[in-house]
Amino acid sequence: MLEFLNIKIEVEKLSNILGKAEDCLDLKYLTTRIQYLDQVIAQPDFWNNPTRAYEVLQEIEYSIFYKHEQYQRWCSILEDIKAALELLELSADEQLWQEAQTNLTQLQQELETAEIQQLLSDPHDKKGAFLTIISEVNNADAQYWAYMLLQMYWRWAKSHNYQFDLVAISEGNRAGINYATLEITASYAYGYLKSETGIHQLQEISPFDVTNSLGISLASVEVIPILDESVDWEIPEKDLEITWPLHRGNVNRPQIWVKIVHILTGISVFCDQERSLMGNKEKALAFLKSKLFAIALAQGVQVDKIQPRLIKSLSNNLIREYILHPYTKVKDLRTNVETPAAVEVLNGKIDLFIKAYLQQLNHTTSVTQEALDNSE
Repeated sequence: MLEFLNIKIEVEKLSNILGKAEDCLDLKYLTTRIQYLDQVIAQPDFWNNPTRAYEVLQEIEYSIFYKHEQYQRWCSILEDIKAALELLELSADEQLWQEAQTNLTQLQQELETAEIQQLLSDPHDKKGAFLTIISEVNNADAQYWAYMLLQMYWRWAKSHNYQFDLVAISEGNRAGINYATLEITASYAYGYLKSETGIHQLQEISPFDVTNSLGISLASVEVIPILDESVDWEIPEKDLEITWPLHRGNVNRPQIWVKIVHILTGISVFCDQERSLMGNKEKALAFLKSKLFAIALAQGVQVDKIQPRLIKSLSNNLIREYILHPYTKVKDLRTNVETPAAVEVLNGKIDLFIKAYLQQLNHTTSVTQEALDNSE
């Protein structure tokens, strides 16, 4: 009975959230905007400007699928839950009860995701992401910690039904990895994961030390947006140094890796997970372009104006502590959000840290903008 009442309370909360969402989304405006954009597409010169055309198509997709239709589906799920609860008050039905609980959990998760998406206003937030994890020290503990982080983000992406692929990986000498790069191609992957850029610190009893001493391991995480068709830019061939294996190995273990160095900046990328040499070359070029674009963005210059001497790691600040001994706790040092559920976090439950970071970032941006407005 208590569980039934708790669900009714949650349903009432979700009804209020959806009511606020309707005001926030301004569905009448969305409908009008979609109709206008449809007229823009119908113009005979629409495809003359590919960049603008891509932006229009992206806006329509976002307005329809991430706002308008999504809201209608949420309302439908909520009505189904309410109808099920009314029937359950009249007669017990285990199957209907399980269905109502499943729908409630799904709706809660989707509204939580939508709430986070409301905080993503940067133009690059909608893009996919390249996520690179690097062991900060060349020893087994640090390398295994880098591997644990790779698993954490792999599980996080899987739990969100995001498409993800391994771009490159270098295994450690005894265990774990020296580094690895993931490509996550889902919408908003960068907006979510930009909160993860920085140094991640682990405190635990070393599994590789016979004295069972307490150790500290460090690994850096770097997240950059994947460039799409809206960015019309190619790296001049003369600025690239491309290396691949002189010997292709054997049939059972072919050597098809590709390494590309941007001569002007010294930035290098590596790819070895595609099925062909050309596939690895294309993926490495895409990764390099995204990385150079991110550096240029950080320096506030055009890509061809990047200052090599000013290039700094995008991930050189300690941002989060993971403590597994003598107690369990994960704490984000930027937002002070913490949880004792360290095992759950390492299993991919990192949304609480992502949400807190985005809320802080959004608040800081609003305060800064207000101060600028007042100064004017």
